[in-house]
Amino acid sequence: MQDSSMRRSSALALAGVLLLAGCESASYYAQVVGGHLELMRRARPVDALLADGQTPQALREQLALAQRLRDFASRELGLPDNGSYRRFADLSRSYAVWNVFAAEEFSVDAVLSCFPVAGCVAYRGFFDRADAERHAARLRARQLDVAVLGVPAYSTLGAFDDPLLSTFIAWPEAELARLLFHELAHQVVYVKDDSTFNESFAVVVEREGVRRWFSANGREADLDRYRTARQTERQLAQAIEAARTRLRAIYAGGETPQTKRMRKRAVFEELAADPVFKRYAERTGAAANNALLVSYATYSQRVRAFERMLELRAGDLRGFYDDVRALAALDGPARQRRLDAYESAMSTTLR
Repeated sequence: MQDSSMRRSSALALAGVLLLAGCESASYYAQVVGGHLELMRRARPVDALLADGQTPQALREQLALAQRLRDFASRELGLPDNGSYRRFADLSRSYAVWNVFAAEEFSVDAVLSCFPVAGCVAYRGFFDRADAERHAARLRARQLDVAVLGVPAYSTLGAFDDPLLSTFIAWPEAELARLLFHELAHQVVYVKDDSTFNESFAVVVEREGVRRWFSANGREADLDRYRTARQTERQLAQAIEAARTRLRAIYAGGETPQTKRMRKRAVFEELAADPVFKRYAERTGAAANNALLVSYATYSQRVRAFERMLELRAGDLRGFYDDVRALAALDGPARQRRLDAYESAMSTTLR
């Protein structure tokens, strides 16, 4: 199974970058625009590929599955019915983009990258790994903790019809479904300057979507396997959140930098010994540091609050989307207080 942060998409804030250069450097702006236009140039209609006798059978089957998932997403999950994921692009590389996360040496919060329109996000995305690594090196030179993670897809937040990509089309059914439902959720609600809100909301949509997909098709064995995988994800989230809580207390304390570094190292050594986290770190290929924790927390930190919101709606997704939109309209502090309240009231009953 793909790692959770790698499996899910990257909302690259590309829409904002493409619409307005703003404060971004010319070189960064150029690589984002060039990379996206090249990706779109490669995209071909799925219907044409399915009708083409030269399309390999394995790809044909996955494209057909993706179209069934895409139809289900709009029909049953209330997700946008548009041209997204109706075309396919072969990128001839492992990932669509590489995201660079950074955090201060004594912080478990992200160093933000800010873009016009899309606002501030917890990472910066690059279409070329070498560009990502060069940016990471500059951040490390500033004594920041850094993580470079390859991700299979990004969202233009509805500004463009995002295509299916070779970087994820061959994934197992549950993983393909999760990614598509997650990406489409970004087109339902997106809040500037709040990556964790956006990603946690999309995670809840993807999970509920996959559960309904298997249930609708009477596939109880697949649903059981999916639930087992979710339990592993919960264990990983708990281990990471416990480490972040401990580190936050250490960093906020009045000890010397040397003592903080020693205690920080001890926390990461203990976390690295956790079998679930060890598998996660091995799959990401990134060092266990503040930035890696930031990358995971961006996708998981508010999941419980959104699960509670959906629970209170008795599974009514459209009503849930309305509640999330209302929450998104609040200012930042008020939104966080509401999320705190939902999280504290979270039922102990697991779906």
